[in-house]
Amino acid sequence: MDQAKSGEKRFYTKIFPLTEFYPAENYHQKHRLRSDRDLMREFNAMYPLQEDFMNSTTAARINGYLHGYGSMEDLKKELPGFGLSPVAEKKLVEIVKKRKGKIALAL
Repeated sequence: MDQAKSGEKRFYTKIFPLTEFYPAENYHQKHRLRSDRDLMREFNAMYPLQEDFMNSTTAARINGYLHGYGSMEDLKKELPGFGLSPVAEKKLVEIVKKRKGKIALAL
């Protein structure tokens, strides 16, 4: 029998403040973006150091779009500021369009 539901005892959970943060290993960073070789060629040129890639807001934004977060309208507004080549921009838009289509079908 679940003691918390039986009313026999009260249970408390202590919550402690976070004192240290450990980022995930490099291969976990921007995982969806890392799986696209063409886009990663551009990011490797922009960010030769893994730490710079890991801390890149642009990489984080694009990774989010690739996962299906954000609207196509927002992507098109942000796209010129990402610093991608026209070929990479086109590929990103195509991927996001496909993903959005799949999400719409699932709903």
